[in-house]
Amino acid sequence: MLARSSFDYAIVRVVPRVERGEFLNAGVILYCLTSRFLSAQVALDEQRLRALAPEVDVALVRGHLESIPRICAGGRGSGPIGQLPQKERWHWLVAPRSTILQTSPVHSGLCEEPGRALEHLMERMVR
Repeated sequence: MLARSSFDYAIVRVVPRVERGEFLNAGVILYCLTSRFLSAQVALDEQRLRALAPEVDVALVRGHLESIPRICAGGRGSGPIGQLPQKERWHWLVAPRSTILQTSPVHSGLCEEPGRALEHLMERMVR
């Protein structure tokens, strides 16, 4: 049996009209210090987004969402934030902001495999 490790995660939200506070869950970012794991998955339900905000630029939102897993992975093509150390990337990604993409408060959990925990959270919270 694998050892259990603590992890932190945040839900990525699309908030098309910040002043209204309505949002659509569109991804999960998971960080496990013990496993040196930082990863994200995103899945945008375009039909629900258009129902919530018909005027939104879906392609622009999708482009910004798709940058999150690249920043988590770091390295070439991940931009200046992706060049930061893993823990700093995590903190930057989950920092509070008042833009169309926001994250939930950070939550914690225990897992044996962070990748499986990320997939479970995506199924439960986003898909």
